[in-house]
This record gives sequence, C-alpha cells and structure tokens, in this order.
Amino acid sequence: MTPDPASDPAPDPVFDRLLDEAAAVPTDGWDFSWFDGRATEARPSWGYQRAMGARMARASASLDIQTGGGEVLAGVPVRPALSVATETWPPNVARATALLHPLGTVVVAAPEEPPLPFADGAFDLVVSRHPVQPYFDEIARVLRPGGTYFAQHVGPASVFELVEYFLGPLPAEARHSRDPGRERAAAEAAGLEVAQVRTERLRMEFHDVGAVAYFLRKVIWMVPGFTVDAYRPRLRELHELIRDQGPFVAHSARTLFEATKPA
Repeated sequence: MTPDPASDPAPDPVFDRLLDEAAAVPTDGWDFSWFDGRATEARPSWGYQRAMGARMARASASLDIQTGGGEVLAGVPVRPALSVATETWPPNVARATALLHPLGTVVVAAPEEPPLPFADGAFDLVVSRHPVQPYFDEIARVLRPGGTYFAQHVGPASVFELVEYFLGPLPAEARHSRDPGRERAAAEAAGLEVAQVRTERLRMEFHDVGAVAYFLRKVIWMVPGFTVDAYRPRLRELHELIRDQGPFVAHSARTLFEATKPA
C-alpha cells in the first residue's frame, strides 16, 4: 500500500534536531550534566553521598556494588584503606577504573546476579546507589558481623508517568516490584537487622523531547528496547505536548535503606 502523504506529519526541524542531539550523546557512566537546562530532578532530603561518606570515614573495608562510572564514590572525601567497587557494564567498568584507581579503589568486573566474587565477611561496609536489585543474602554473606549495608534504592513506580506514556498502563505487580516493605522483609529474612527505611517521591521535569530520549537511552530498564527510531511517532507527540503545554512532569521514587549484620 502506498503511504498517504497527507497522513504524514509535517517536517519539524526542531524535533529532528533535538532527537539527533540526544542520539549522539554517549550513555556510559552516571554523569547527568548533559541535562543541565533541559531536565531537572529534585534530590532526596537525606543527601546520600554525604551520608555514605560519613560511614566510609569510619570503615576499614568497603564495597560499592554496581558503582556505574564511579562518580558517586569518587566524590567521597575519605575512603577506607581497603576500597572495592563492582560494575557489570564494560564501558562503565573502564570508566570507573580510570576514575577510581588513582583514588585507591579497586574496580572488579562482576555480574549483577550472585555470587559476589568476595570471601565471607570481607567488608564492614557495603554500599550501593540504585542497584538493579539488592541481593540481601549475598550482602549479608560478605558483611562482617557488626557491618552495615547503606544504600539508596530506586523506589516503587519510579518515573512511571513517563514509562506508561510509552508502554501504556502497567500491572499492579510492576508498580510494587521495588516496594520498601518487601525489601525490608527480604533483608530480615537474610539475617540483617533493618535500621532505617525512608522513601521520598521527587519531582522531575523534562523541558524538551531530546532530554526524554537521552534519559530513556541511558536508563535502559525504564522502557525496555527503547530506541529513537522505534518510538519516533510517540516522541513526536510528546514533543508537541511539551511545546504546547510546558515541561513533562514525572516523579522519581528513592528509598534510603540501612541494615546491619548482628555482631
């Protein structure tokens, strides 16, 4: 069937330029400076990096699970004498190694799934910012008695306004897959004593469709299989929505999670 030219949207150079810019930006690491002026996200009240740094200053051996490009760990002023980080994605392994090795942290390429490549009781502090999934049995295994797990998790239904814009309504189970109550129960089942669990929902604004496209390219689990070409018609609709009504608003969810291994 021959396409009807009248049904095709009129060319929009601004839309094309924004998507071209978003498609050209590398996605390795967790540096989000490209979003400056294009998207915003409120930060949790607890200040994860600062709080993590305070705990690292008191630790003798630490493990940062799924460090990404190492940006958060690199910003900690004092690290323990033994400082180790793991990462899965090869471009981030290379990036984290270049950033963290000069600071005295060893980066280990390791899969997301257990087991962690470390002996029982190797660390007195285990940290993680936005792990894909916290495997509490493994965390408990590598912690020394009296050791601490301190992390910032992605909370339930995070940025679902944007996810469901592209995927449609998701089932209830998807909305509760990162439920902090379930995580508390899993940690306790692994033998950890939960010290605190705090969750906040935080406003996000996307000021242009390029910021949305880059975000979905970078945070690949939000819309699995996302590519600019595959979702171009929906991106065009979103571009027009932002142009006519202002920024697209979503809400991230973050959970501060702290637990200890009984002495």
